[in-house]
Amino acid sequence: MTTISVKFRRSAAEKQTGSGDEAVRSGYGSVYYQIVHRRRVARIASGYRLTGEEWLRLRSAGETSGALRRVSVGISLDLELLRRIDSCMRMRPAPYSAEDVSAEFRRIDEALRLKGFASSAISRLRQQGRIRTAETYQAAVASFSRYWQSTGSSREPRIDWLTADDIDEYNHWLKSRGVTSNTVSFYNRVLRAIYNRALDAEEVVENRRPFRHAYTGIGSTAKRAIPLEAVSRIASLDLTARPALGYARDMFILSFSLRGMSFVDMAFLRKSDLCDGRLEYRRRKTGQRLQIEWTPQMQRAVDKYPPNQTEYLLPIIRREGCDERCVYRNAAYNINRSLKTIGRMAGVSIPLTLYSARHSWASAALAKGVPLSVISKGMGHDSERTTRIYLAQFDTSSVDRANAMILDSLNQ
Repeated sequence: MTTISVKFRRSAAEKQTGSGDEAVRSGYGSVYYQIVHRRRVARIASGYRLTGEEWLRLRSAGETSGALRRVSVGISLDLELLRRIDSCMRMRPAPYSAEDVSAEFRRIDEALRLKGFASSAISRLRQQGRIRTAETYQAAVASFSRYWQSTGSSREPRIDWLTADDIDEYNHWLKSRGVTSNTVSFYNRVLRAIYNRALDAEEVVENRRPFRHAYTGIGSTAKRAIPLEAVSRIASLDLTARPALGYARDMFILSFSLRGMSFVDMAFLRKSDLCDGRLEYRRRKTGQRLQIEWTPQMQRAVDKYPPNQTEYLLPIIRREGCDERCVYRNAAYNINRSLKTIGRMAGVSIPLTLYSARHSWASAALAKGVPLSVISKGMGHDSERTTRIYLAQFDTSSVDRANAMILDSLNQ
């Protein structure tokens, strides 16, 4: 028989006055867990430091809120984990001690700390070459950690603590800071992936399904596509006197010409990917292999720049031995900044970015009557659903134009 309980120890520096609850109420103390098995006792510090008044409120199951409520939930979940560990050990044929339960709790407690667990997962992803996925893990964990700090909690979150209420409050916190629904969904999906990894790593952890009410869909984004005539105006701009703008324009038009190829895929195209007039590459986001006809127009764009001395095809990563990821990201930042100026020069009403080239190609293809399935395949999407999201804004404007034509006919 194992007894697991939660205790409160007043700080030795606190001077005790009075007796009973009155003595406890004054000063600070620490919460710890006590495990008794076969008359042996083990103790585990919870990491929570409370005033005596707060401890009495917790002990009496009184109403708690804010940081104290989170302490109450954390203690409950710790006790539950201890009982699950004890139950698992009781099923084994070998005898165990209170110290064994304590040691296993400490191991799991350390292993499932959000930052530490995510850091290990991120390291493995980087070793596998999945750099972008590693970066998404890092961004989501950093976002949730900022939220957790804002709650006033004194302990770093452990993954198995997460509840549906935690995720709901986190989502409200994000939205109160102006974070878009798609970004909220992105963070939820990444955190859910980390949570599922933790479940696979530690069988004793119970799946509380904290993301069961969380939004994980993908909604339509703000309009990013520009009409074909605007792309043509950008291509015809005379930017000879402004080489930085000329380079940004060339990369934009090249992305459009390459069926809206994402800039990261452009940056890492290798010379060996081009063979017999066809460009064959693998999308870094999905791993899908695509082929594109290499046209004289594309070659002229590349020939405007000195030959790349590296293994890469385009004039983006141009030095051997550099931090390629850093170079690509800096190039994307500088190009996007220049594209804002180019957009104004070309009379484009929306802020122009490299991603606009991808949306614009999809919209231009739809305008030319290209079937959705062909557009989806050309862009390397995993499903037509993703392509529909790209084209949602275009479809709406098409319907508006059709309605205007109908109304014009009605007035005749």
